[in-house]
Amino acid sequence: VRLSLSLSKTYTKTVGLCLCLSVCPCLLCCDRSQFRTDVCNMQGDIHMNSSNRSFMLYAVDGRTPLREEKIKPYTRKWEKSCMEGVHEVILQSVPSSSLASAAVCDVQHTVPGVVFSTGGYTGNLYHEFHDGLIPLFITTQHLNREVVLVISEFHEWWLSKYGEIIQGMSNYPPVNFEEDPHVHCFQEVTVGLHIHAELGIDPLRMPDHKSIVDFRNFLSRAYTLSPEELGQQSLQVPEVSAVAAVSDGSKVSDTEEKKQLTILVRNGTRVLLNLDEIVDLAEQLGFNVTLLSPDPTTELRTIFWILDKSDVLLGVHGAALTHFLFMRPGSVFIQIIPLGTDWAAYTYYGEPATKLGLQYLPYKIEPAESSLSDKYNSTDPILTNPSTIVDKGWWTMKAVYLEGQDVRPSIRIFERRIIRRKINLRFGPLPISKL
Repeated sequence: VRLSLSLSKTYTKTVGLCLCLSVCPCLLCCDRSQFRTDVCNMQGDIHMNSSNRSFMLYAVDGRTPLREEKIKPYTRKWEKSCMEGVHEVILQSVPSSSLASAAVCDVQHTVPGVVFSTGGYTGNLYHEFHDGLIPLFITTQHLNREVVLVISEFHEWWLSKYGEIIQGMSNYPPVNFEEDPHVHCFQEVTVGLHIHAELGIDPLRMPDHKSIVDFRNFLSRAYTLSPEELGQQSLQVPEVSAVAAVSDGSKVSDTEEKKQLTILVRNGTRVLLNLDEIVDLAEQLGFNVTLLSPDPTTELRTIFWILDKSDVLLGVHGAALTHFLFMRPGSVFIQIIPLGTDWAAYTYYGEPATKLGLQYLPYKIEPAESSLSDKYNSTDPILTNPSTIVDKGWWTMKAVYLEGQDVRPSIRIFERRIIRRKINLRFGPLPISKL
């Protein structure tokens, strides 16, 4: 055995070292050193067999050690409950003599394959980007779309939702690992995805120093209409049920000069109870306001167009804030932080938004601004010392602060602390509100 760099020579900085099994051209090696993910590479005569969820590497001579590796190609390997829903992929190096009895290749690929799972927490927007799409970009971007994506735990709805992104990553139709009956053959396969940080990309670990800004630029290209589409569609944002433009353009004569504010509207939990008051304030300050309440039927292209044209995005902490990735670097992102969510708000959205180049403005809810103040005595630790509740564990924190809380920011404090003190630095003096 010997230590060798990744099979893809242009990607060595990301992978690091892995234990390879031979000095001959046929290789099977795995990097299990990362906390979040395992990644294996194979190179040689590789046959995919969906029936037993395996990739077989046929050795070219007797010097190649024969070995079996098992890997779950999802980026949360430390989280046992999550990974229980992700099936193992079997990787085997077998004698070349067994090739005679192997099934004939139905599809011979001339480009590498990358295998990953859309199991786990897929269905939650944050996890779809953090655990899946950004790691997929990290793992494949150096291949310039010359890669075949093999998807385990395949979902048709997922492919429909992210079709433009997948087309932007690969020139070839994806393969449904479990259900494709054909024998696909490759010369190189990577199983598993590399992941760096929360909704982030570490340029120092990328061969060409790409960052999360490059991922955002990639999204912009993926959602840009082709010349043919431009000829068929209006350039205006389509009207959908999840979008409501609430500003009255008649209030200001030169409406095109007004800044665009989009508010992500939650329903069910962490509801913005005084939404109307915040909209009124924003309009008094000269913003055009759009209310955006995405649902599973809302096209991401539509959301991207809205946020790409927005100067400010405002929303209460939650998975929908992942849409900040659609904002232009230099724009403003306001996160309203309910009680008990300080660490998650900063870690999952605040810090990543800053790395994207957004002006991040957190607004932390005080006990009197939380609906929890209607349920508990003012001296209750739930209001006065949320960290003691958070320390009891995820399920307690979730029940109290994520599922049991709505918010009502003080309009006066919100205007003074966020609008006047900080947004003015970005847009210059705003009109005096009449609220």
